[in-house]
Amino acid sequence: MSLERALNKRSNSSCELCGAKEKLAVYNVPPVKDVEEKNTILVCDTCKNQIESTDNLDGNHWRCLNDSMWSEFPPVQITAWRLLHRLKYQKEAWAQDLIDMMYLDDDTLKWAEATGEHVDPSTKIIHKDCNGNILFNGDSVVLIQDLKVKGGGFTAKRGEAVHRISLVHDNAEHIEGRVGDQHIVILTKYVKKTK
Repeated sequence: MSLERALNKRSNSSCELCGAKEKLAVYNVPPVKDVEEKNTILVCDTCKNQIESTDNLDGNHWRCLNDSMWSEFPPVQITAWRLLHRLKYQKEAWAQDLIDMMYLDDDTLKWAEATGEHVDPSTKIIHKDCNGNILFNGDSVVLIQDLKVKGGGFTAKRGEAVHRISLVHDNAEHIEGRVGDQHIVILTKYVKKTK
């Protein structure tokens, strides 16, 4: 069964957030890269555009989260949780009430927190690569120049891939990763995110 067909069956051919029936598309819930049913939701154009936008959300549209937050499917729960946090920071008081009612198990909460949308934007540390792409824990990057590794006694070569990076939580310019058999800290301005 195709992914879209499986999601249509799961959602009764409706947006899993607002219930709209038209212009539906698959949305892969970040930072998971595998486009599988367990990592995706079916959303309408309106929801998808607002999820991916950095502009303010339409608070009235998102009143639908009052229902969708109770979905049995983790990617729907996670998306609702993230949107409610964004709405909370837009001063939508009702969003905090819904957050207080939600329960996510430990694994689902870890996935939900991975993008940092629960953190107040005025205090949030955002890691970006040399092209301005936002980096997440678990991403893969490529070095864009040779880097001498202090204390390591070797040079990490340009073009070398670093998989499953970790973000340094208190410094937006640092990530950690394994180059060869060495675990090192790398400056974000020297890496490019790979798809």
